[in-house]
Parts: sequence; structure tokens; C-alpha cells
Amino acid sequence: MADPAVPHATLEDVLTGRHSCRAFLPTAVPRADIERILLLAQRAPSWCNAQPWQVHVLSGAATQRLASALYDAARRGERRPELEPPGEYTGVYRDRRRECGHALYNGLGISRADHERREGQRLENFRFFGAPHVALITTGEQLGTYGAVDCGGYVVTLLLAAQSLGIAAVPQAAIAMTSATVREQIAIPANRRIVCAVSFGYADESHPANSFRTSRASLREAVEWIDT
Repeated sequence: MADPAVPHATLEDVLTGRHSCRAFLPTAVPRADIERILLLAQRAPSWCNAQPWQVHVLSGAATQRLASALYDAARRGERRPELEPPGEYTGVYRDRRRECGHALYNGLGISRADHERREGQRLENFRFFGAPHVALITTGEQLGTYGAVDCGGYVVTLLLAAQSLGIAAVPQAAIAMTSATVREQIAIPANRRIVCAVSFGYADESHPANSFRTSRASLREAVEWIDT
């Protein structure tokens, strides 16, 4: 359990220290720490304070059961998202996506020509990279795009809350691509739409999948200043 006497990290520490963990230890996170993360995540802002997110948190055998079902579905090629995914990555978005993939495969020692190992690594998404816990995030169907946007804000807040407690996490849109299998395993109401998952636990710092960090665009690329 996190020690309440230990000073909280500053926001800058949390933002610069957080990364998407892709290899976890099997050690479970204490329930009190999970609840603390979720309570902090509830502070996320939302349109008209609608708070559209609903969260299913899986642990133990439930995590393993869902992982097994999703892995099989992904191997079969299931692709049934409930929210429209990007149609295509072009230009700078394609470049950033490729940079991330290259860094991961280089860290793992997987060559561009090794299609078998690359596919194996892709499928690790559906095993939650070995995380002992996974949170499934859904939004209300009637809230449309802005419900999903609000859920994005919730996910970011959850990720930063976890990081502040020394708990690693990774947001996973891949899980939403296999929504039919998720629904076979979890009783999600029909009027909810699956947005993504967040797998979390303690990072396996010795694993090469956690050896790289993605870059960020400069302010010059991301910001336009308008003064007059």
C-alpha cells in the first residue's frame, strides 16, 4: 500500500515520469491503492459535469479469463470497434506512429523482417502485457463524440494518478477493437460504448519493452501564437 506519509510527486514529475508500460510484474496492486487512483480520476473535468465514464475493473482470474478470450479473438482477426477509429495515419501522424513502433521493436531486438515476432508483440496487447489489472472504460451512447472526449480526459487523469502512486499503466485502444468479445465476457449495458482499456500494475523495469520513451512534438509544432 502507498505510504500516506511520503510526499506527493509534483505534477511535472508525474508528467515527465509517466510512460506506457508494456511489461508488468504479476504482483497485484492493493485494493486501497486502486480505489485511491479511481477517486483521484473522478476529479477529471467533463462537459456540463456529465461524467460519462463508467469503469469495469478486473483483477485476478477475471483478468486472465478476459485476456485469454481477447487473445484468441485477435488471432482470428476480430475487429469490431464501437467508436470510429482513425481511417488513416498520414503525414506527421504517420511519422510519429512509425517512430513509436520502431523504438519498441528496436528495444525488443525485433527486426523489420521478423513478421512472426512482430505479430507476437502485437498480440501482447490482448494479454494486457501481463498486467494483473485492467480497467474497461465506457461512455453513454447518447453523449456522442463529447462523451468519448470526456472519457479521454478521465483516462489521462487516471494515468497520472497511477503514476503519482508508483503504479504503471498503459492506455489501450486495441481492446476496443475487439468489443464483441469484451461483451461476451463482461456484462456491459447495451447503451454503453467501449472507449478503451487501461492495464495497470507494477512495471517490470528489467524488460526491454520498457527501455524506450517516445518523443514529444516541440511547442513550435503544436502551438500557434496569436497576439493581434
